[in-house]
Amino acid sequence: MIRFLRIRDLAVIDKLELELQAGLTILTGETGAGKSIVIGALSLLRGARASANLVRTGADRAVIEAIIETKDGREQLLRREVSAQGRSRAFVDDQLVQTAKLREVGASLLDLHGQHEHQVLLDSSSHLEMLDQHGGFASLRQKVSESFTSWRQANNLLEKARAEDATRSEQIDTLSLQLEQIEEVDPGENEDTLLQAQRQVLAHAGRLQLLSAESYNELYEGDYAVLDTLDGIWKKVEELAEIDPSFAAHLETRPTIVSQLQDLAYALRGHIENIDASPERLQTVEDRLAKLERLKRRYGLSLADISTHRSELAAKLEQLAHGANLDAVIAKASSAREAYLEAATKLSNKRHAQAPQLTKALEKSLTSLAMAHPRFDVVFGTNGCEESSWTEKGVDQAEFYFSANPGENLRPLARIASGGELSRVMLAIRTVTSTEDEGRTLVFDEVDAGIGGKAAERVGAKLNDLARHFQVICVTHLPQIAAYGNSHHKVTKSVHRGRTTTVVDKLKDDARASEIARMMTGTHVSENLLQTARELLSHEDKRSQDRSDKAPEH
Repeated sequence: MIRFLRIRDLAVIDKLELELQAGLTILTGETGAGKSIVIGALSLLRGARASANLVRTGADRAVIEAIIETKDGREQLLRREVSAQGRSRAFVDDQLVQTAKLREVGASLLDLHGQHEHQVLLDSSSHLEMLDQHGGFASLRQKVSESFTSWRQANNLLEKARAEDATRSEQIDTLSLQLEQIEEVDPGENEDTLLQAQRQVLAHAGRLQLLSAESYNELYEGDYAVLDTLDGIWKKVEELAEIDPSFAAHLETRPTIVSQLQDLAYALRGHIENIDASPERLQTVEDRLAKLERLKRRYGLSLADISTHRSELAAKLEQLAHGANLDAVIAKASSAREAYLEAATKLSNKRHAQAPQLTKALEKSLTSLAMAHPRFDVVFGTNGCEESSWTEKGVDQAEFYFSANPGENLRPLARIASGGELSRVMLAIRTVTSTEDEGRTLVFDEVDAGIGGKAAERVGAKLNDLARHFQVICVTHLPQIAAYGNSHHKVTKSVHRGRTTTVVDKLKDDARASEIARMMTGTHVSENLLQTARELLSHEDKRSQDRSDKAPEH
């Protein structure tokens, strides 16, 4: 509940400080005095949209602050600042927060109800929540919400897994084809270089054989073979060395030279024997080189890189083969769906059983608010079996239907109820629903619209009843309602030094009776009228006391 409200430089309010109590607080004043500005300040604390037009002329910013007492007895400070340039800042306990955060905190502490603005009854999506509140289904509804979230998350994972599975299949097909192409050729490391050398040899096989044979013959087997001729040369060098010792060093190289020439002869002979000069062999090498070249062009890699790529393909295919198990993800999503449907069906059954009880309670409460023959019903939608319509609220869609006049068909509440009827229906719902949110602040802006006389007195009594569970702030023009207040504040507007200023004064005793009397006629307050106001206040004080001694109506 709000303990203290401070407003500075908002519209025509220069500076206003207001201490608020528990119970029913009444705000009255002439039309245009500034009551709506006070309500607007509360709406800003609840996260309403801000505008530079709200800032008082000449001020650099408007500031609204409220000290809130939470359910656990802790004090919480909310503040909203609006600059003359239209920029807005929000604070919770002096910590700068986003407006969305202030809206979240404000919504948990404060409800605003006007003739049409903030009128949740006009939004059929709120009707299920009211039914659940009346039935005390908060824990089951929370379970439905949580299971819905789990189901949606599981569904999202399933969609992702299916998309990945389709992609994975395509990847496996692509990679498998690449690996198959490489393995079909099965290239060896540097195989192309070796084959190119072979092709060079095979292409000149005849010439190689001829050169090898001639060289071998001249070196080893011919009539004038080099090795045979060398024997005579070495004998002559021996004689030279006996005469001239400087030739002895050349004789020492004889074994090496002979050995090298013999090795060359053996190599030439072996080469002659190993050369395959057949055209078939050359064609085989040409074909193999062509396959290797096609493979290199296809992947833009060398044979060494293709070997590495081959290993990477095999590893990636192994990884893809052991990817997410789609069947397991499908099973998890199915299980989450069943859990949600089970909880939602249970909640739906309870709602259908509770609806007649809410209907009966609302009709009784509306009768006490001076509606002679009210009829009320909760009409459920028929598309609950469609999965696309399921939400965190469950599988139900429901709307309140209403008729205030005998002989008239029940119709959607939002389309047929007048402002005064909506005000009373809203009061009835607040009265009959659970009080688990006790301590919240409920603000009713001109809840008396469209009513008067007996209905106004009944509305005042109902507000007084409601104020036993909530802090209720009510802006009214009717004395019958104002008389039920636990505290009464008057909003007045005056001009001082050329500036319009709105102030709020707390009224007591004769001052309050005088304001009630003014509200009765709007003209000069006579002594007789003042006495009537005192009697009205005394009468309503006694009735309020009588009600407080009884159990609250639910």
